[in-house]
Amino acid sequence: MNQTLAAQFLTRDQVTNFVVHEGNGVKGLSETGIKVLPDQYIQPFEERLINFHVKEDSDESIPVIDMSNLDEKSVSKAVCDAAEEWGFFQVINHGVSMEVLENMKTATHRFFGLPVEEKRKFSREKSLSTNVRFGTSFSPHAEKALEWKDYLSLFFVSEAEASQLWPDSCRSETLEYMNETKPLVKKLLRFLGENLNVTELDKTKESLFMGSTRINLNYYPICPNPELTVGVGRHSDVSSLTILLQDEIGGLHVRSLTTGRWVHVPPISGSLVINIGDAMQIMSNGRYKSVEHRVLANSSYNRISVPIFVNPKPESVIGPLLEVIENGEKPVYRDILYTDYVKHFFRKAHDGKKTIDFANI
Repeated sequence: MNQTLAAQFLTRDQVTNFVVHEGNGVKGLSETGIKVLPDQYIQPFEERLINFHVKEDSDESIPVIDMSNLDEKSVSKAVCDAAEEWGFFQVINHGVSMEVLENMKTATHRFFGLPVEEKRKFSREKSLSTNVRFGTSFSPHAEKALEWKDYLSLFFVSEAEASQLWPDSCRSETLEYMNETKPLVKKLLRFLGENLNVTELDKTKESLFMGSTRINLNYYPICPNPELTVGVGRHSDVSSLTILLQDEIGGLHVRSLTTGRWVHVPPISGSLVINIGDAMQIMSNGRYKSVEHRVLANSSYNRISVPIFVNPKPESVIGPLLEVIENGEKPVYRDILYTDYVKHFFRKAHDGKKTIDFANI
């Protein structure tokens, strides 16, 4: 423990400079051995209150779906029911090999274990592309309280661009993981589409549902006062679907649509967590639900997670699908340029489900 380094953080500016501007992230802050959480990470009272109401052992739990079940109709029904009633579910026997998942976790630890000057090459100031970004928290310039998380965000354009711009330490594992999940993503979107009268996942619908992909490597270091902060604040994703690989530590909680309580998503070895994003809620005219979720900080372990955000193309116009409203169902959302929706999301701090109001009629 470097007490001398920990003692240097006397002001908010010194902490911000060390974490954000010098690129040490909260990982660097945690590794100084600080004993007290810096002020700018202390969440508002109502957010801290939630920390005492989330239970690891709730009697509610998100569905776990076995994708290897030979009865495809029952799998499809389970997926669509979960999308409507929970907005979240876990899948097992999903076709992505354990080796690929473990390699992805190892590569994530490898990247965050790099020297600061190596990681900083991918920061906002130094990255050669806006598609590759190493950072901390969610949106430090917009947040009143920072989140206890560092990340590497990679927007996929092509394998050629990735080979030039993505970090060597995790590139091949990340590309392999993304490629291995594609059949699963297509299957899930086919099930969800058929339930909305979309008879075929043709090129137009593929472009709309899964026209672009972003993958984040997230790192949540040991935190001195986890009850005062969050790893990630309350939000819903702006994606069509999110595919999340989490490690064995746990900490992800989702808000139950039935009771409003926060429910822990327990890590299941080899599973992937799937959740509906705002784009899919809008396109389904509210039938499928994107749900608030958050990540707790913890005082014992360093945690990682790797979400793949499957999105419409930035230039796509999203709104209730014609197949959904052609039977006379009244549209709840207006048509909106997807890139405008995403910009609105990133312009502000995490604020629960408020982003979707941007698309309300």
